[in-house]
Amino acid sequence: MKGKQFFAKKIAASTVGVLTEDEVLKRIELPKYQEQGDLAFPCFELAKVYKKNPASIATELAIKTKDSFFSKVVPEGPYVNCFLNKKRVSKEVLEDIQTKKESYGSLSIVEGEKVTIDFSSPNIAKPFSMGHLRSTVIGNAYANILEKCGYKAIRINHLGDWGTQFGKLISAYHRWGNEQDVRQELIKELLKLYVRFHEEAEVDSRLEEEGRHWFLKLEQGDPRALELWQWFRKVSLEEFKGIYKLLNVTFDSYNGEAFYNDKMEETIQLLKGEGLLSTSKGAKLFPWKNIVYRLV
Repeated sequence: MKGKQFFAKKIAASTVGVLTEDEVLKRIELPKYQEQGDLAFPCFELAKVYKKNPASIATELAIKTKDSFFSKVVPEGPYVNCFLNKKRVSKEVLEDIQTKKESYGSLSIVEGEKVTIDFSSPNIAKPFSMGHLRSTVIGNAYANILEKCGYKAIRINHLGDWGTQFGKLISAYHRWGNEQDVRQELIKELLKLYVRFHEEAEVDSRLEEEGRHWFLKLEQGDPRALELWQWFRKVSLEEFKGIYKLLNVTFDSYNGEAFYNDKMEETIQLLKGEGLLSTSKGAKLFPWKNIVYRLV
């Protein structure tokens, strides 16, 4: 960025007030190929002012723009291309970082506007996968960049913590689970129970019905089902947070799917009132393609 600003300053000075430094800065491009340089300035607009061929203007500007900050400045057709002096630029950037420290790179494009970012979002009672790691790293980097630009990034970890799979897991725990084993191995033992349930269900189809029954009990607030689900969620989240600590990633919210259970009816009524629900085979469907047109 510092090299780009200096390049813009030199071009602006060489155009004798035709373009301001900010105007030049907006027009600077990256060359298509690395061997063409680090930065490029197009001379098409200047051709209208100077009544000259843009390639001729590029040749003249290349001579006027030379500086020790650049290893070389050359015309490339209608463009002025510069190659930054890497040693000098690196030195100045490192000095800038040492001076500004954590504030280095801040742009203050906006002030305090909020942006919500949903990332990571692993599934309770299952291992933290490479896919979740990728989402976590990218989402956190995106949040950091937004904060550098002046936004308030709201980091949301929307956990997969609800659904029929928890009825199956509760069923498996009742059949084959051991509290001591789960406390020692946490996710590993819960996954083992879940996998065993599906293996056994291939032989005994009644297990699928049993899993659905347990999830129904969970939805209805059965104390034992809730106790187990809350325990599975708690130990899973503790393990996930250990990973987040290693990555230096924090979240503003860990509210997963279950958090919205008591909010669904209000949402359904809102969609119904807007005429956004359709019926198919007895089920209510929401066509996502209509949401921008109808609700915004």
